Amino acid sequence: MKFPRVIRLDASDPRVFEHAAQPGEPAVPGGFAFADVDPDTLERKQALAFASGWLGTESFGRATFVEVAEIDEATFFQVIERLARHFVEHYGAPDLAAALPVAREEADYAAELCEHKLHTLLAVEREPGPDGVRESFKVIQPHRAQDHARIWGIAEDGEPSD
Repeated sequence: MKFPRVIRLDASDPRVFEHAAQPGEPAVPGGFAFADVDPDTLERKQALAFASGWLGTESFGRATFVEVAEIDEATFFQVIERLARHFVEHYGAPDLAAALPVAREEADYAAELCEHKLHTLLAVEREPGPDGVRESFKVIQPHRAQDHARIWGIAEDGEPSD
């Protein structure tokens, strides 16, 4: 099945998030973390996580981008179990039995976002809305080499370049 996986395109995530997700770990949008938070009270790194951070499901750190990746069923169920434990330990879920259906819903939602080709890059954007947090997702289009002007050429010594 397809599922979001953290990808790091540069070294910014460890600098902009309090805790950065690790490349290669499965991820979910993670907007639930901001359900009872006033975005205006967040400090800079927390505000960036609110605005654009995916939640890694191994480190529970944040990432700017994910890619559509293939995972097996066992990994999918590990994601659900880790999320459920996270809900109990950090969000006050009464027990694992109560947290599992909510974790499954979050994992299913993440999988639904991956109706794109493998390796497609996705970004999340969040903003406060009248009914809570509004979340939207964008497909990041790669730059194609043919769309750019060539600024230099490579030639052997003594040969003119074009």
